[in-house]
Amino acid sequence: MSVKIMADSACDLPLEFYGQNDTLLFPLKVQIDGSEYDDLKTIQPDQVYDAIRAGNLPKTSQASPAGFKEAFTELAKNKQDGIYIAFSSELSGTYQTAVMIADQVKEEYPDLNLTIIDTKCASLGYGLIVMEAVKMAKENASKEAILKDIEFRRQHMEHLFSVDDLDHLAKGGRVSKASAFVGGLLNIKPLLNVEDGKLIPIEKIRGKKKLLRRILEVMKERGVSFEQQTVGISHADDLGTAHEMKDMISQELNPKEIVITSIGAAIGSHTGPGTIAIFFLNKLPS
Repeated sequence: MSVKIMADSACDLPLEFYGQNDTLLFPLKVQIDGSEYDDLKTIQPDQVYDAIRAGNLPKTSQASPAGFKEAFTELAKNKQDGIYIAFSSELSGTYQTAVMIADQVKEEYPDLNLTIIDTKCASLGYGLIVMEAVKMAKENASKEAILKDIEFRRQHMEHLFSVDDLDHLAKGGRVSKASAFVGGLLNIKPLLNVEDGKLIPIEKIRGKKKLLRRILEVMKERGVSFEQQTVGISHADDLGTAHEMKDMISQELNPKEIVITSIGAAIGSHTGPGTIAIFFLNKLPS
């Protein structure tokens, strides 16, 4: 590939994706009981969910600055064009750290040709952007064309998701305007989305069946030309609901493709088990 694509583990693509597509992975860090792990590489999502269920709340931190420095230096030495597609800066300091390290590397290698993009997206919404960029890079698209596509998708990617317990997001400071949603009656499901990189609750819904129907309704309201786009579904230890949602979406919206992935250890540390998330575009590239 003429352009080296890089991403971090918050895009919730499986580990094998990176090896199969010559894409560089920057793992976020997860801490449980005093031990630190690399998301995707040395810890799996089910370990996080088991810890949460046992009452141990995991903590997360951004990707390693040393990892950025090594990768960016190698890119410069190889005189290769690079794009690092990053997790929303509203949810992690990873983007800002990468920009700082790139500036340091440029002092030694002024010709470093690296663009770092803040997607303002999360989980598979971010992952769908990475998947398309990798596809374009493999087809030897120009760096400019890939950047244009990333910019479009990051502006038009919709995130709809629900968590079993909003307390996880609230405790980590990851959700805005959440106070009215935290706690509440049994079987109340919050529906959230992402606005400018921040997690924003939309409404409360009683019962899982109503929640899934409501997600489908909002998809119809916000989405376009589903038959021409890939829809993403990510889940936190709830493959059954992911497949139920997939069947509903297939039947009513008939998208070109539906991709299902597990929410990774880093994001799962904040959402907790039982989370379901749907991603799609509200406008298609021309």
